[in-house]
Amino acid sequence: MSSNDTIGQSNHQQQTLELSIELMRRDSVTPDDKGAQDVLVERLSPLGFDSEFMYFGDKQATGLHAEVKNLWLRRGNSDPVICFAGHTDVVPTGNPDNWKIPPFKPTVKDGYLWGRGAADMKTGIAAFTVAAESFVKKHPDHNGSIAMLITSDEEGPSINGTVKVVEALEARNEKITYCLVGEPSSTDTLGDIIKNGRRGSLGGILTVTGKQGHVAYPHLAVNPIHALLPALTEFESAVWDEGNDHFPATTMQISNINGGTGANNVIPETVEVVFNFRFSTETTEEELRAKTHEILDRHFTDTEATYDIDWKLSGHPFLTAEGKLVDACKVAIKEVTGIDTQLSTSGGTSDGRFIAPTGAQVVELGVRNATIHQVDEKVEVDDLGKLAQIYEKMLEELLLDS
Repeated sequence: MSSNDTIGQSNHQQQTLELSIELMRRDSVTPDDKGAQDVLVERLSPLGFDSEFMYFGDKQATGLHAEVKNLWLRRGNSDPVICFAGHTDVVPTGNPDNWKIPPFKPTVKDGYLWGRGAADMKTGIAAFTVAAESFVKKHPDHNGSIAMLITSDEEGPSINGTVKVVEALEARNEKITYCLVGEPSSTDTLGDIIKNGRRGSLGGILTVTGKQGHVAYPHLAVNPIHALLPALTEFESAVWDEGNDHFPATTMQISNINGGTGANNVIPETVEVVFNFRFSTETTEEELRAKTHEILDRHFTDTEATYDIDWKLSGHPFLTAEGKLVDACKVAIKEVTGIDTQLSTSGGTSDGRFIAPTGAQVVELGVRNATIHQVDEKVEVDDLGKLAQIYEKMLEELLLDS
């Protein structure tokens, strides 16, 4: 690393650390933004970024349908459009007394930045903001456009956030060419993993209805739990697909089973099962639904119990093949960290699932994910400047040669 590179990393680190702390001080538990997006507007507007706040949801409501604040920032009017995507909302802290350091009093200690949002993902937002600032100051007449899509509804139901912004952009034919989601993708060291795709997520709530009765007189009742058990056994052993070179085989997992009245002498009327498929590109939502119903129909043919499923699709699987965006990630990571990154589609979902269907190339690249959603969330301070440098190098790769 040259002396200029060292100085650049030091400057990026200090700026990213300071902005991270400013964002993390805001207790923006989903879906509240607490003014974090305004901070970005104040920093980027003087550099020629046009800002647009987009509000979706019910202003008078709370919970699921509460109004959500979203931000679309853009500098430039031409293609390609390089979009950094992220979220200012964080998950609840749990009992704050369990934290070594108060969760919304970000603190640097032992080489780490501690606090809620340290990894997921206010440092990512800070890093790509610093990267954009540095790039624009060096290249004010760059090709294409730089954009940011920021929501405060990623950790919650994700119904009034990125998905709605994308719909609005699509309606006015404003296209994203390349999208980098700043989610914490790294595992053991910064940049070792980038996500170039994600599995689909299909959930369901299965309700089985029988007839309540006394356990001593089972012939006068219909036990929905007993009726359900053979189907559950088949679900556990079923092969939904074999996966492929990019995705593991589709899995179904049961996360909750609720039934019973609380009394040990009563056969309940209903039992509820919450389940989820994480599925590959080898199968479809429609195929998973059809096979689930086929199994249930077969097992419920000879019983008086009935069933109903409330389905919810959270996102289709997507894959960004190796190409200009993936190559830019690899080059940037190698130059800044010296390591060769690996592509992965593992893990949960991200807002990339809403952006990829528009035709954009999408990857996720951020800090280590070891402590996300945990008590005492933290991130290595040394990684902050490096991440900002990686993001800036990606802008150089994608915009200076366009």
